[in-house]
Amino acid sequence: VQLQASGGGLVQAGGSLRLSCAASGRTFSRGYLGWFRQAPGKEREFVAGVSGAGGTTRYADSVRGRFAISRDSAKNTVYLHLNSLKQEDTAVYYCAVRVGSAYSSALSAYTYWGQGTQVTVSS
Repeated sequence: VQLQASGGGLVQAGGSLRLSCAASGRTFSRGYLGWFRQAPGKEREFVAGVSGAGGTTRYADSVRGRFAISRDSAKNTVYLHLNSLKQEDTAVYYCAVRVGSAYSSALSAYTYWGQGTQVTVSS
């Protein structure tokens, strides 16, 4: 499985971005897809996840109500819509695939990782 994350950039607080994660491989279409982020000096953390069928989503408390994850199976792409951005959302965002359909927020549960895309929120 190869993952390609894109869509990051510089945005003002209160603004929006849409991140994309394009992937290949059967594992992607059946696996659980997660978005993580890592801010400078901090550990990588779970942000949002979506099941293989796209019917079940999970969010970290810090982003619930502001971010939305969606999945387009026909395009083998998962999106993360970032709304009402705050400066504390500044980080490198990564997409990752977990083999199997069960939800997990643990980094160790994910086998395949994309290269990351930078999101910077200015005041």
